[in-house]
Amino acid sequence: MATRAFSRSKFAIFSSILLRGLKRTTTQETPLLRKFRIPESEIESSKPICGFRLYHDGRPRGPLWRGKKLIGKEALYVISGLKRFKDDEEKLGKFIKNHVLRLLKMDLIAVLTELERQEEVNLAIKVFNVIRKQDWYNPDVYLYKDLIISLARSKKMDDVMLLWDGMKKEDLFPDSQTYTEVIRGFLSSGSPADAMNIYEDMKNSPDPPEELPFRILLKGLLPHPLLRNRVKQDFEELFPEQHVYDPPEEIFGVRC
Repeated sequence: MATRAFSRSKFAIFSSILLRGLKRTTTQETPLLRKFRIPESEIESSKPICGFRLYHDGRPRGPLWRGKKLIGKEALYVISGLKRFKDDEEKLGKFIKNHVLRLLKMDLIAVLTELERQEEVNLAIKVFNVIRKQDWYNPDVYLYKDLIISLARSKKMDDVMLLWDGMKKEDLFPDSQTYTEVIRGFLSSGSPADAMNIYEDMKNSPDPPEELPFRILLKGLLPHPLLRNRVKQDFEELFPEQHVYDPPEEIFGVRC
């Protein structure tokens, strides 16, 4: 019994000594840990550690951030100012004179493109007019095309025709996409006669015709069978292998 009690007390003393030794070794830094220790002054919440951020720093991620980086700070400032003063013609004119006219070529084009993307078509027209007055400007069908398409989608057809005439004066010809969007714009605005005028202009274009403008007209002219028949005959001559859908005559009362 005495031997058993002595062994128990000896084991308790040995375990307490072992625990104290472990505590001392954990609190002391080994040379290897001291070598790789990061100073507290270098640990900041905004700096990544091991490839990870400690918190989200608020900057946008993905295409939005990359897209804004492609536009200069001055261009972004001009876009913001134009939108801020768009309802005040006097302040808008002063802002254009003091800021827009000072932009470089690429910044002006970036401003025009961004305004078109945001559907600020009235402001885009003003910037386009500024571009046309620059010494470096050369007639460019793509500048016209993008603005005309934006205007047509916004149903600003009077402005579309002003640009259309300006494009013709500069000996530029629309492509198939431009014809398609303008024709669609006139049909959506309830002006089939104007759509047919654009169609006649398209037939005289030096570029080969494509199917899409014809199909837009064939669909939009269903309530106007006489006009639709003219387009249908031209379509069948140009694309003899393609099929044209004719709705039942009772839908509109007259066979197309």
